[in-house]
Amino acid sequence: MINAYSRRLTPPYSGQIQIAESDRARVLTMDGENWEIHFCYAANLAAGSDGQNGQRSYRRVAYLDHEELLEIQKRLPLESKDIDGRIIELADFLATASLPFPAADRFEYWLLDPADGSPLALIFSCTEAGQMATYPPRPEWTALPAAVLPIEATPEEKDRNDSPVNYRLESLIAGRAGSKPVACWFERSMDETDSFPPCLIREDWQDPADHDLCQRYIKRQSTRLLMLHNLKHEDRLRLEIAAKDHALEGERFFPLYPEIADDSLMSAMRVEARLRRSETEAASLRDRRDGVLYL
Repeated sequence: MINAYSRRLTPPYSGQIQIAESDRARVLTMDGENWEIHFCYAANLAAGSDGQNGQRSYRRVAYLDHEELLEIQKRLPLESKDIDGRIIELADFLATASLPFPAADRFEYWLLDPADGSPLALIFSCTEAGQMATYPPRPEWTALPAAVLPIEATPEEKDRNDSPVNYRLESLIAGRAGSKPVACWFERSMDETDSFPPCLIREDWQDPADHDLCQRYIKRQSTRLLMLHNLKHEDRLRLEIAAKDHALEGERFFPLYPEIADDSLMSAMRVEARLRRSETEAASLRDRRDGVLYL
């Protein structure tokens, strides 16, 4: 039996990774095009006979694009004799599966705002209660590195030789968390949204410069934040508007967007991406595995 689900890739948040797993192997993707195949080589099933709450260890064995996976599924039995049965099983499932998979990481570890004890920034998430104890009690939020998420500096920032927005926001959130930061695990349903920041960090900064810093990070991360499930319409719309400035990334991650707020807007973004995409740019995007490597 294949279990298919998605979960946020943290820390730092870098997208919603799609996972299809059997009891012997799993396949993962960050964009629906590039897939990693992992074989299970050890499993601690102490938490349950089905292993769902147990810990599994995996070894990466192959990178395949979506067409290569489909080719495996289309092969005749005699042509498949040299292909590992674990890969064939996953390829057969993916041939008819629809992306994105349902979100499953309902257990969340949030850095808290000391002013009122409310969620300030998401640090970790996981799919099973038994996994919470395996995460370090680290009340620190980290931004996606500037090498992965470059944010254009203003002329004034260049003149001052300021550090990237990513790391200044990281310091800003650490300062708001206080000298003795506290974090807490929450279990919440997918439709429980009002008490948690929709873009995974608080946006109510009083200082205009701090607010601008936060918004610049969120807008630049919009193509990845759009992978989140159960965003309110107004939040998804503002992220789609921001994603227009990063059309190539938006096109890359589009297969994993669970909903669309403005079909015409997103269609225009995808057309722009296709017009702008050169062979060099396309190859560069296809070869990027930055997201999956965080898992």
